[in-house]
Amino acid sequence: MPKSNLSKSNLKEVTVYTDGACSGNPGPGGWAAVLMYGEHRKEIAGYMPETTNNRMEVFAVIQALDQLKQACKVTVYSDSAYLVNASVQGWLDNWQRNGWKTAGKQPVENQDLWRLLLTLMEPHDMRFVKVRGHADNEWNNRCDRLATAQIKQHAAQGSVSQPE
Repeated sequence: MPKSNLSKSNLKEVTVYTDGACSGNPGPGGWAAVLMYGEHRKEIAGYMPETTNNRMEVFAVIQALDQLKQACKVTVYSDSAYLVNASVQGWLDNWQRNGWKTAGKQPVENQDLWRLLLTLMEPHDMRFVKVRGHADNEWNNRCDRLATAQIKQHAAQGSVSQPE
């Protein structure tokens, strides 16, 4: 995991909640993030016409980190085991060390997004935390509503079918 060389005590602490959603897998997808710093809160969300749930989960963090204008201490909360385990269990380090191959010698899926995420993580002191999806976490639920709303919005425009 990339770590910043800056002193942790000097970094602003930012909390980020993210979620991705997909209607079909693959299918039309939405992503969302809620960024919090002190009393400030920013919500962002977007849509992709043909994607997977895992891509939306990773893309949400990419978009959140892209909002930050300086190095920060960032804690990302996600209900995606795929996303959190890649960091917490050292998958990202192993994939890089193994030439972007899995332990089973297969190419890592979503490598384009993982590489971009690593670049965006570089200046920050990052931590990933797994939360239960569709449970009682207010901000995870908010991200889920924002992400699925993106899919529904585009379905209402006639471009995709509605998710269940």
